[in-house]
Amino acid sequence: MGDTSKATGRWADLGPRLASGLAMAGGGIFLIWLGGWWFAGLAIIAGGLMVWELAQMLKREGGNGSRALGLLAALGLLVAVGARETWPALGGGVGNFGWGWGGVLIALPAIIALVLPLRDKAIFVVYSVLILQAAYGLVTFRADHGGLWLIWLVLVVVASDIGGYFGGRLIGGPKFWPRVSPKKTWAGVVTGWIAAALVGLAFNGFTTAGADLPWISAAIAFASQLGDIAESAIKRRAGVKDSSNLIPGHGGLLDRFDGLLGAAIVMLVVAMIVVVPEVRT
Repeated sequence: MGDTSKATGRWADLGPRLASGLAMAGGGIFLIWLGGWWFAGLAIIAGGLMVWELAQMLKREGGNGSRALGLLAALGLLVAVGARETWPALGGGVGNFGWGWGGVLIALPAIIALVLPLRDKAIFVVYSVLILQAAYGLVTFRADHGGLWLIWLVLVVVASDIGGYFGGRLIGGPKFWPRVSPKKTWAGVVTGWIAAALVGLAFNGFTTAGADLPWISAAIAFASQLGDIAESAIKRRAGVKDSSNLIPGHGGLLDRFDGLLGAAIVMLVVAMIVVVPEVRT
């Protein structure tokens, strides 16, 4: 008989991982569907908390200011989103990015961080701006293109994560990028792409999204995986296991939304280049 203790250990985190992932995906999809300030509120709060987590990871010994940066990030997002709704010349921008005065508000935490005691300030500046641009961009994308595209995005990221988990554990094999993410295998990466493509195929079956959606879903899944790897690299550099302990037993928001961050940024950039078709069921 095989070693059941090893088999049990291999899947020990399956239950909590699935439970937390499905709970957050379900709650996120519900707020996406509601739209308006319900979804904007989620993006603003999550964006502020993730910037706080990033500052916590990168602060110098004895340094402070991470809480202030998180509050400033949330306030900047709140004003930028509100301005876009009431005064487009202030809150608007190019595509779904807050360039213009809205972009100045979003970039404030990165600007102020330059004088705070942080390690790797360049990492904080780039990553915090990406977090806040993704949060702002998703809210504006939802307002301009409807909720179905964002529901697709969330499902692609979740499917990629679950598919990669099972592919990595069941198949194993060569590591994808062992220096940065020791647990991620090529098998997990590819099964993540396949799972995401199946979401695109299913989504295409009941919407007018277009025949290219399966391979686009796989490409977005790869962006999600790179987002996960980027956050893993930051944690390794900072010498921490989790971005925070906001979610007991599961780390922080960045640990849960790093893949969505990567996928969202790529989707928003692509949406600036090509025309996003209206999706109907």
